[in-house]
Amino acid sequence: MKRCSLLPLAGLFLALAVPARAQFAPGAPDEADTPLDAATRSAAIESLAVAVRDRYVFPDKGAELAKQLRRRAARKEYDRITGTREFADSLTAHMQAATRDLHMRVHYRLEPLPPNGARGVHGDDDETPNEAERQRQLAFERQRNFGFDQVRRLPGNVGYLDLRMFSGAPEAQATAVAAMNFLGNCDALIVDLRRNGGGSPGMIQTLLSYLVEPGRRLHFNDFYQREGDRWVQYHTSPFVPGPRFAGKPIYVLTSSLTGSAAEEFSYDIQTHELGTLVGATTAGAANPGGMVRLSDHLAAFIATGRAVNPITKTNWEGVGVKPEVAVPPHEALREAHVRAIEELKKKPRDAEHAAFLGRALEAAKKTPDDKPEDFEMPKRRKA
Repeated sequence: MKRCSLLPLAGLFLALAVPARAQFAPGAPDEADTPLDAATRSAAIESLAVAVRDRYVFPDKGAELAKQLRRRAARKEYDRITGTREFADSLTAHMQAATRDLHMRVHYRLEPLPPNGARGVHGDDDETPNEAERQRQLAFERQRNFGFDQVRRLPGNVGYLDLRMFSGAPEAQATAVAAMNFLGNCDALIVDLRRNGGGSPGMIQTLLSYLVEPGRRLHFNDFYQREGDRWVQYHTSPFVPGPRFAGKPIYVLTSSLTGSAAEEFSYDIQTHELGTLVGATTAGAANPGGMVRLSDHLAAFIATGRAVNPITKTNWEGVGVKPEVAVPPHEALREAHVRAIEELKKKPRDAEHAAFLGRALEAAKKTPDDKPEDFEMPKRRKA
């Protein structure tokens, strides 16, 4: 996926950029802009150039990007920009054009960023946000119920989880456990990630643990980190509070808005044969990282690592995750629901259960489509 225009997918890749321990709560898309002076612009460019050179997971690309940013500055390409938000958009476009990495992004926030809002990567505890920023981020996630948008039963006793982000906050774990226990008596499960831009591998670990057999410790993903030339492994937990879904039909809904950690979850489901993906190919963003503060109102997300699946020995960067059942995203819920009931109908418990599933199947076939525009890429701002 090539992103050379200004501000591609601002809302989506705000979510894609959330590391395991976010360093600041994001600004709102409609926040007022702030004026940009020459000194701030110059300092931010140099800070970004150093950061991509020293931290980007692919050193050669990072070094070349740093040179490009400095050349653009020397040619005074950024001098016409007087607004901080437009400056962030321009830097984002240039970072993504050079790396083809959808995680590489400069973020704007109206409220000044704390001086210590530095870096952090998936699994790292080296530099954590100050307490005020942690509480701000926590409030942001609580307001969104840590991404758990809907949890309900569909006809046929099919569980449905609409998850909008993979929260890395420790406080999110109780919500995750409550959601999975609510669904625990269902005979099949649909996890809707069509509007999920990503988040933390910690939440992936929790949810995947409910999908494998008790006592099993599934090695589901690895992250390589450039810093320290090291690897971080992720496994499911052998124990979880409540029942599991192992052996039950599991479906995951995807779209082109499904990104980062949501793609990892989908890829894990697919490669470890835990369920079936239904919908459209995902965004194609696989490189984790963290934030680097550039100014009072700007911070850059730098991809400092890469995912390596233990089965495929690769990841979904640039290509996305292709579902087994390809349908328009706005039709994916009905398709998965129908398939789940048809699977259950193969082994009814008795005649009464077979009749129950027959009625549920007719209801599932009448499920209305979602709105197609809900799964379209946001329009880009004009340069």
